[in-house]
Amino acid sequence: MNGRKVTLALILGFLLGIGGYHVVQAQRPVNKPVSTMRIVAPAAGVVMSIPDVVDRVGPAVVQVTTTTESLLGLGEETTGLGSGVIVRPDGYIVTNRHVIEGHSTVRVTLASGKMVTGRVLGSDPRADIAILRIDQRNLPAAALGNSDRLRVGETAIAIGNPLGLQRTVTVGVISATGRDVPGLALNNLIQTDAAINPGNSGGPLCNNRAQVIGLNTIIARAPGAGLGFAVPSNSVAAILKSVLEKGRVIIPWVGIAYGSITPEIAQAYDLPVKQGLIVGEVEPNSPAAKAGIQKGDIITHVNGKPVVEGDELQEAIRKIEVGDTITFKIARDGKRLDVRAKLAEMPAGLQ
Repeated sequence: MNGRKVTLALILGFLLGIGGYHVVQAQRPVNKPVSTMRIVAPAAGVVMSIPDVVDRVGPAVVQVTTTTESLLGLGEETTGLGSGVIVRPDGYIVTNRHVIEGHSTVRVTLASGKMVTGRVLGSDPRADIAILRIDQRNLPAAALGNSDRLRVGETAIAIGNPLGLQRTVTVGVISATGRDVPGLALNNLIQTDAAINPGNSGGPLCNNRAQVIGLNTIIARAPGAGLGFAVPSNSVAAILKSVLEKGRVIIPWVGIAYGSITPEIAQAYDLPVKQGLIVGEVEPNSPAAKAGIQKGDIITHVNGKPVVEGDELQEAIRKIEVGDTITFKIARDGKRLDVRAKLAEMPAGLQ
């Protein structure tokens, strides 16, 4: 094994040991409203009281119950309980993928108490989002806000069905944005201190303008308190748009896995750059492979902008579509190279 291979193995081993190794994937966010969705950017002067927000959004919150066939063949048994929110009056509902994953039947209980069967139109495991449809019309629907405009400290209102207690409301603030949770593939999450419990998954996190700015997704338990995390509404909007326009979830794909390089790692291994992303794997026949990207390459810039963290690469991919070209500046064997890769749709087997 030559010196470069030894160094690469050591670096990747270190990154794997600290959980710094990620698979590149992305969902394209919505940067402007489109006619097929209700996406509303926060505007000054329309701040509402918490009860008014609940009155506006609450009727659109649903309970999602999942069932599977009994192992003994004696009918169905309830195996999951979560939340969702209606985002179009003609029956489109968003929830978490983990709420409906692996279940044969999905039932939706409306605010009126009526229970109907839901169909799964598409889902994205990387973002933990699923789109459901029920055969109902003229339903109360919540508006999606622009999660890119969130500010830490804003009011956060969670509505859902924790422990099966329908339309429970908890209130806090936006504690942080752009969070990654160690041990999970999810990234760019909204953190909140609004109380979230099992059963809240898939329910809306709202601002004080009655806009859904996230889907409550996971809880990180800690002594004395719990931290809640939500998938940003712009990721939800992107996946909904894909289902509405294409009939399925389409994920732009480069086909690499990477680890972030810190100045400390660069110094310890005498790397030619102080920061960037080291390529750990390249999927065969992927856009990256076709562009000539190799294991061990260090990505320093994406579309002309320096990258330090993986989120910056993710963000660059989110802003473009399948068929668009992304440009990487790469350090390899003492050389600096410009590489262009044409994004493809992520294969179903990798989703």
